[in-house]
Amino acid sequence: MLPESAIPALQDQVTHGRALHAQDLAQGYGCAYLPDALERKYPNASTEWSWQVVFPASRLSTDPRTGTVHRHHTHESGLQKAVRKAALKASIDKRITCHTFRHCSATHLLEAGSEFRTRQELPGHRDTGTAMICAPVLNKGPLAVRSALD
Repeated sequence: MLPESAIPALQDQVTHGRALHAQDLAQGYGCAYLPDALERKYPNASTEWSWQVVFPASRLSTDPRTGTVHRHHTHESGLQKAVRKAALKASIDKRITCHTFRHCSATHLLEAGSEFRTRQELPGHRDTGTAMICAPVLNKGPLAVRSALD
C-alpha cells in the first residue's frame, strides 16, 4: 500500500533522480546495468530514464566486472542507519529495523479488524504461520477478545 501522503515526496524523488541522471549523461555517464541479452537487443536502453533507479547513490562508482562508471542505487544500509538514528533520537530503547515496520503494519491491520488473507498478502507473507505471528495482539487494545468471566 502506498500512502497518499507519500506521493508528493516520491514525485520529488523522481524529479531529483531524473535531474541527476541528466547531469550524469552530460558528464558522459548515466548508464544503467542491463543483462547481456537486453544490452545487445536495445543498445541505447541503458541511458534511458526508464532503466534508471529512483533512489540513486550519492556518487558514481566503477563496476569491477566491466570497468564502466555509473551510478548504482542507494544501498539499503543507508536506510537502515537512518531508521536506527531516528529510533535513538526518539529515545526508543528497543532494536528497531526496517523489518520492524513490516510487523507493525501487520499488527495495525489486525487491530483494525482486517481479514486474515489481507494480513497475509499485504506484508508479503507466503505462509499462514508467518502471518499468525502478529496474532497475540488480539489480547490488547479496545477490540481485545475478553474472557467470558471478565
